[in-house]
Amino acid sequence: MVQANLGFLAKSLLGRPTCQLAQGAKLGRKARILNARQSSEHIRVGANSFIGGELFVFAHGGDIEIGSNCYVDIGARIWSGGSIKIGNNVVIGPGANIFDNHTHPLRAQERHDQIRSIFTVGHPKQIELAERPVVIGDGAHIGAGAIILRGVEIGPNVIVAPGSVISRSIII
Repeated sequence: MVQANLGFLAKSLLGRPTCQLAQGAKLGRKARILNARQSSEHIRVGANSFIGGELFVFAHGGDIEIGSNCYVDIGARIWSGGSIKIGNNVVIGPGANIFDNHTHPLRAQERHDQIRSIFTVGHPKQIELAERPVVIGDGAHIGAGAIILRGVEIGPNVIVAPGSVISRSIII
């Protein structure tokens, strides 16, 4: 009950949607919730999880679901234009990045149009960023500075080495 009220209070104070926090979930002092979807239901953090990094859903789409007992360290960045699902008991190290899309158009003129839109009216609601879902299984550990790219599945209990760039699924 208290957590639900905190979510409502955060939304009211900031004047914009943030996220849904389950019981015992916490946002660290340096956590950033960037929600361009106009609804807090698109970023969900499970019970007893800690978010120290950045969670961002694009205006045209995006959904982040983080399981229970997870730890997202300071400087980690999770950006969704499609779907990112993180299981229970997952640790994401400092400076790790998880993206389910290209984050910007690949063609120069489309990139410039996107930036112009962001600076003038906000993130575009109509844009193609080649989204492909990312799934991280229960008990996985994503090392510091690792990068998980769109379309990747990380299996349960898989350890991703620090500084790795993962462009293909790892299922053991």
